Amino acid sequence: MPRSEARVITDRPHRYAKQLAAHLGRKVEGSWDEQTGQASLTFSAGTATVNAEPGLLLLAVEGEADDLDRLEDVVGRHLVRFGAKDELVAEWHRDNGSPGTVQRNDAEEAASAG
Repeated sequence: MPRSEARVITDRPHRYAKQLAAHLGRKVEGSWDEQTGQASLTFSAGTATVNAEPGLLLLAVEGEADDLDRLEDVVGRHLVRFGAKDELVAEWHRDNGSPGTVQRNDAEEAASAG
């Protein structure tokens, strides 16, 4: 199954992973393991994992090729919104070598466009 990954630099990886799992877990099946620092989410279109590592979050989504954009967007957009103060950016890379989507704070996008 096609896969896409993003490495998000942050000083608070556990906080954001737990928050993302709790928030998205209200709408889809999700779990958070405090010991391992790993969250897993099951969407109708695929799955996502979030691993809290020292200084970064490792995000991964798997689904049909047509669903990767949507899975990347849902996981990345929510994370970036939670981490707006820290200016988190999720830049996805697909296992076939092609670039995925990018989620960043809208205020940052507007400032760089002007």
